[in-house]
Amino acid sequence: MNNQGSPLKGSLVLLLLLVSNPFFCKSVASLPVCAGGTASCQVSLQDLFDRAIILSNYIHNLSSEMFNEFDQRYTQGKGFIAKTINSCHTSSFSTPEDKEQTQQINHEDLLNLVLKVLHSWNEPLYYLVTAVRGMQEVPETILSKAIEVEQQTKQLLEGMKTIIRRVQPGAKENEIFLFWPGLPMLQGQDEDTRLFAFYNLLHCFRRDSNKIDNYLKVLKCRMIYNNNC
Repeated sequence: MNNQGSPLKGSLVLLLLLVSNPFFCKSVASLPVCAGGTASCQVSLQDLFDRAIILSNYIHNLSSEMFNEFDQRYTQGKGFIAKTINSCHTSSFSTPEDKEQTQQINHEDLLNLVLKVLHSWNEPLYYLVTAVRGMQEVPETILSKAIEVEQQTKQLLEGMKTIIRRVQPGAKENEIFLFWPGLPMLQGQDEDTRLFAFYNLLHCFRRDSNKIDNYLKVLKCRMIYNNNC
């Protein structure tokens, strides 16, 4: 059976989740569930983490599907993987590489790291959608995934802001993020240069979305279950 129906199924599942959880879809709710992180917030911290993890896992799965489809269609035999070492614009962030390293970072710093990485993808994902729309004969599956990833990453960013307001009430919002230098390559005239820019962007986002998903699971285990999970 053709697997191309799976992204649609995943989108429907996520839509049901968001409709039932207006925290991640403000247009659904008549009033914000956790406006300004007030003490009367109706959603528990555990539920906020549950929703963030479901969304981060969905984003990572989409990014993996999009990368694999793009790689199979456009970059086979080009040897791009060898060029991606230390090529991600977020590589300068000091990010833990495994669970043991992640556990050594206090939860405030880890939450802020997740927020910084998400902020740093706002611009690249916007230009990814714009560039994919401009490609000739691009499969609709790639375009739809690019649009979905951009939209849901914004939703996750807003969700993380709410979690941080709950955990660190009164803390100033930290919007430090890294400059993304890939736009000239993505808009370049040389086809191989453009394809590598696409490939590298998708490769790096798949990497970072996986890290975010893992960090959130560690944070939930630590903050909700006191590491008993």
